[in-house]
Amino acid sequence: MRGYIRVISGCMFSGKTEELISQIRRAPYAKHKVQVFKASLDDRYHASSVVAHHEASVQAIAVTSAQQLLHMVEETTTIVAVDEAQFFDKDLPKVCEHLADRGLGVIVAGLDTDFRGEPFGPMPYLMSIAEEVVKKHAYCSVCGGPASRSQRLIGGHPASYESPVTFVGGRESYEARCREHHIVPGKPSFE
Repeated sequence: MRGYIRVISGCMFSGKTEELISQIRRAPYAKHKVQVFKASLDDRYHASSVVAHHEASVQAIAVTSAQQLLHMVEETTTIVAVDEAQFFDKDLPKVCEHLADRGLGVIVAGLDTDFRGEPFGPMPYLMSIAEEVVKKHAYCSVCGGPASRSQRLIGGHPASYESPVTFVGGRESYEARCREHHIVPGKPSFE
C-alpha cells in the first residue's frame, strides 16, 4: 500500500468529523485496519470517541501529543485517522509524514483557522504536505451563505481578539459565519 496524507479542513459545523467518520466506516470493506485518535483536550461529547455534532461516532484513543499517537499505532494498522488536529502539538505533521512514508494512509480532520480567522495549530503545515485537502463549508448563521469561519461567542457577543485561542465548545459557544459576518473586535487591521 502506498502511504498518503488526506486533510479534511473547514470551520465549525462544516461536517469535518462527519466526513472523517464516513471514510473510517468504509475502510474495512477494503480490508483496512483503522486506528482513530483524538486530542484528549476535546472531551465535549465523549472521552474515548470521535463524535460529530449530529452525534455520529466511532471509538477513538485520546492522546496528549503527536509522539504518544505515534507510539500507539499498532503494527497491523493500515489507516490512521486523527480528529481535532488543530489541538495537537507542532510534531503532528512530522508524525503524519513518518506514518505515510511507512505506507500508511493518514486521514486528518481539523479547523484550518481559529476564531480570529487565522491559521490554527499544525493544520496549515498539514494542508501543505498532504496529497489531498478537502475544504468543507458550513452555512452562515446570519445570512445562510457559505461559511468558512468559526465565530466564537461569549455571552451571545463576538469574542475579542485577545481571548484565548484554544477554547473547546459547541453550539453554545460557536457559530459558523461567512467572511462578511465574521466579527472579531480588536483584530488588527491592515491599512
